Amino acid sequence: MFYYVYLNFIGVAENQENKEVYSNRVRAGRRTYFFDIKVTRTDDYYLTITESRKKFKDEAYFYEKHKIFLYKEDLNRFLAALDDASKYIKERLIPEYDFDQFEQKDGEESSVS
Repeated sequence: MFYYVYLNFIGVAENQENKEVYSNRVRAGRRTYFFDIKVTRTDDYYLTITESRKKFKDEAYFYEKHKIFLYKEDLNRFLAALDDASKYIKERLIPEYDFDQFEQKDGEESSVS
């Protein structure tokens, strides 16, 4: 089954009129993941997942960002596919790996507006 997910590349601006109603940040080494729920002008909700990586070029730091926009009609299928893929990794590819060794409760942040 094919899932269409819109990927917003660097330099493509997001609509500034969409209001953020929830945000959760996950730090993972040099990467940070943002899970943001936004509402449109027509009171429709969608999720953006942003990967932000700090990079160094020409003697300056910058952030490279990649976004996935996930809409309500795709949410259940997306979550099911993500769950299936993570179970496949954990149960079949590397079952001996301790995925909980990097669990951080204090470093995780979430907010509700």
